[in-house]
Amino acid sequence: MVGERYVSLKRQSNPDGRMPLMDHLRELRNRVVKMALAVLVGAGVAWAFYDRIWSFVQRPYCQAVGYCKVNVPGHSLILSGVMDGFYLHIKVSIIAGIVVTSPIWLYQFWAFIAPGLYSKEKRWTYLFMGTAVPLFALGCFFAFVAMSRGLKFFIGMSGGLTNLFTADTYIGYWIAIIIGFGLCFEVPLFLVILNLARVITHERFRKWRRLIIFLVFVFAGIASPSPDPLTMLLLGGVVALLVEVAEVIIFLNDRRYNRLHPDLNANLADDELSPVGTPEPVDVDSSLN
Repeated sequence: MVGERYVSLKRQSNPDGRMPLMDHLRELRNRVVKMALAVLVGAGVAWAFYDRIWSFVQRPYCQAVGYCKVNVPGHSLILSGVMDGFYLHIKVSIIAGIVVTSPIWLYQFWAFIAPGLYSKEKRWTYLFMGTAVPLFALGCFFAFVAMSRGLKFFIGMSGGLTNLFTADTYIGYWIAIIIGFGLCFEVPLFLVILNLARVITHERFRKWRRLIIFLVFVFAGIASPSPDPLTMLLLGGVVALLVEVAEVIIFLNDRRYNRLHPDLNANLADDELSPVGTPEPVDVDSSLN
C-alpha cells in the first residue's frame, strides 16, 4: 500500500510518467503482485466450478470416443499417479483463472506501459488489442470444433489397441491446439502491422501473395490436430480469407500513405534533374568582404 501510494503521488506530480529506474521497478512489482492476486482469486473461483469446467474441456474427447464413461478403458481419461487428481485440479483452475481474469491483468500491463506512449501509439495499441482478441477467440472456436476430429484420427492409428490417454497428456494437447489455432488467426493482423511499420507494401505483398497463401496452408497443416484434408482446408481457407481482407487494408493504407507523402521524383525522366528548393539566404559578415 505504501509503495502504491508513493507511485500514485509520483504520477500526480509528474503526469508525463517520467520516473527514476527504482520507481519503475517498484511500480512493476506492484502491478505483478496485483496480476498474481487476480489470477489466484480467479483460480479459486474456478476451483469451485471445476466439474463444469472439466466437462467443457473434456467434451472433444467424449465426442471422439463416442461417449465418456467412468472406469471404462478407451472411454475415459486416466490418472497414473496418486496426486495426479489434485494436480489436475490446480492446473485446470489456474488456466481458467488466467482466462477469466484476463481483463484485469491486461489492464495492469497496459497501465504500466501506457504512460510511456504517445497518444498516436495508444490509439494503435487500442486498435491492435481490439482486433487481436476477437481473432484469437475465433481461432479458439475453430480449434474446439476441429479438436475431436484430430483425436479420432490419433485413436484410429492405434491399430485395434486400447487407448489410455492420461488427463495431463490430454490437457497438453488441448492447450497446444488452442494456442496453435489462435496464433494462426493472428497472421493477417501481423501482416497489417508490418505494413503500418512500412516493412512491406502492397506492391511487395502482391508479389508474395502466392507464397503467403502457401505458407498459410502449411502452417494450417502443422497447427491442425489431424492430417485429414478437410480440417486443414477449413483452417487454411478461413485464414486465407482473412489474409485477403488484410490485403485490402494494406492497399488502402498505402494509398493514404502515398497521398500524405507524395514522391517528388516519381514522374521524372531518367535524364531529368530532380527539383531543388529555393536556397535560404545566408547572413554574411560584411567585414569579410
